[in-house]
Amino acid sequence: MAQVVKSLRDRYRYAIVVFKELVKTDFQLRYQGSFLGILWSVLKPLMLFAVMYVVFVRFLKFSDGTPTFPISLLCGTCLWSFFSESTSMGMMSIVNRGDLLRKIHFPKYIIVASTTMGSMISLGINLLVVIVFGFFAHAQFTWRVLLVPFSILQLYAIGLGLALVLATLYVYFRDVAHIWEVVMQALFYATPIIYPISMVSERGYGWAADLLMLNPVAQTIMDIRHNLLAPQYTPTVWTMIQNPFIRLIPYALSVFILWLGVHVFRKRQSAFAEVL
Repeated sequence: MAQVVKSLRDRYRYAIVVFKELVKTDFQLRYQGSFLGILWSVLKPLMLFAVMYVVFVRFLKFSDGTPTFPISLLCGTCLWSFFSESTSMGMMSIVNRGDLLRKIHFPKYIIVASTTMGSMISLGINLLVVIVFGFFAHAQFTWRVLLVPFSILQLYAIGLGLALVLATLYVYFRDVAHIWEVVMQALFYATPIIYPISMVSERGYGWAADLLMLNPVAQTIMDIRHNLLAPQYTPTVWTMIQNPFIRLIPYALSVFILWLGVHVFRKRQSAFAEVL
């Protein structure tokens, strides 16, 4: 066993070194030249949360009436920011690193993975802020917190899979960026972030609420909210859908998205340098 581990470590040592350096460089360059620097990784989701809270909760009354909804909104905002950033930046990562691809030989998927990992670091910082706010916002911290890393890993797998597909398409078709922007806008409103999922079911659209929960992005966000902050108030696909096979659809879709991303990227990566 030790020999196998050593063999794998030697085989991927160069790739790991390049990955670490790219993650470090991307994260440093992300806020280079700004006065507040890394603080923007916290301030941006907080400012977005403040706008959503004032507009949708205070004025439009998009709330389920539970004491944990504001902190759930903050958590959902941070998770969505990660998903949006990881897919959008991952989409452009290959094109932005075109010069590097032509000069150095290394696994090309590392470029996309390093970009999404930079977004993951920002998410980690944001979730620490969510936890701190949770102590003052009636959050219900239980043993379910131990399940949160698995849901975060699932969300990362979805983001990485989509980023690999988008990065491949973006090399050939720059229009993908504009299309994805529209898709993200639609997906945002189809995900129960600014409104509680109960608002949909209580208006007689229970089937629509169940359908929304089959979206793997919505499912992971709701699972994280449930396990991290409010297991008593936050529904999940396990509490809303009775059929055990239908419950597994978002998890199966997550695996499929990651597989599709890896498959498409590996099939086309050999031509990247020529096209760029």
